[in-house]
Amino acid sequence: MSIRHGLLALLERGPSHGYQLRAEFDAATGATWPLNVGQVYTTLDRLERDGLVAQDGEPDADGRIAYRLTDAGHAEVSGWFASPVSAKSAPRDELAIKLALAVTTPGVDVLSVVQTQRTGTMATLQEFTRLKMRAGDGDDLAWSLVLDSLVFRAEAEIRWLDHCEARVARASAGRPQNTVAHAPASDRAARR
Repeated sequence: MSIRHGLLALLERGPSHGYQLRAEFDAATGATWPLNVGQVYTTLDRLERDGLVAQDGEPDADGRIAYRLTDAGHAEVSGWFASPVSAKSAPRDELAIKLALAVTTPGVDVLSVVQTQRTGTMATLQEFTRLKMRAGDGDDLAWSLVLDSLVFRAEAEIRWLDHCEARVARASAGRPQNTVAHAPASDRAARR
């Protein structure tokens, strides 16, 4: 998620200073994606430079400056809410990259890598499920939606890992254990 758009969305509620924004972000997401207050202030500086926020009055007694959305900031956050999140803008999927490299790196026990990840993801899924049970159907809809997303993603990751394991096992059939045959890079390049 873009910190930029997250802060703009929070400022849509009204003027706030960086520490308030960080606390509101953590509250809305259950601190699942904790923000560093330095990130918040650096982003606010950029948003101000880009004309999306402006300082709202004088610093408070502690020297903190509140920020408010400008008209351009309101338009930016409205556009963000009205647009789908593109998979192209999603961060790199470290697990997919790790498995892609594992199947192309000699001597790596790919099935062990998959199993280690599955065990970790299952533990994470169990923790999210415990959190959901504790949260119940309370009034904190924002945190509940974040938890739902995390549970669904963990479940999807486990299904994907099952798929990867089956594909690796099929590719490994008839070959020495824990290896997948790969043409050397020079051979692949020559075939193009």
